[in-house]
Amino acid sequence: MPRPCRCKMMARPTQQTRKEAERKGHRAERLAAWALRLKGYQIVGRRFKTPVGEIDLIARKGDTIAFVEVKARADAQVALDSVSFKSQRRISKAALWWIRRQKDHAKLSWRFDVVAVVPRRWPIHTRRVWE
Repeated sequence: MPRPCRCKMMARPTQQTRKEAERKGHRAERLAAWALRLKGYQIVGRRFKTPVGEIDLIARKGDTIAFVEVKARADAQVALDSVSFKSQRRISKAALWWIRRQKDHAKLSWRFDVVAVVPRRWPIHTRRVWE
């Protein structure tokens, strides 16, 4: 006779928990946007939704576009590691969707960055996290 599974079911996040996480994410995106502005970037898109995915921030400096994933974590390395291959693929597809709709797309170069928002530190901007 089969034994019953003794695995613990993961608790589903409550609506309150989801709202708190959303607020934390929006705050992290605002901080990341300010950090990028102070570095000379113009924010041309925030929480940009496409049919193939969403991009947290789209920043431009000259003819360079940075598609930025913002991660609020306890540690910068944990933030970088939390951008999964699946997320990278989704963001890359959304970026291509965005680029193709720009009038000056032929002269643009682009890359994928991560901004880690960690407690008691200025946001940490890492360029070219993936190709």
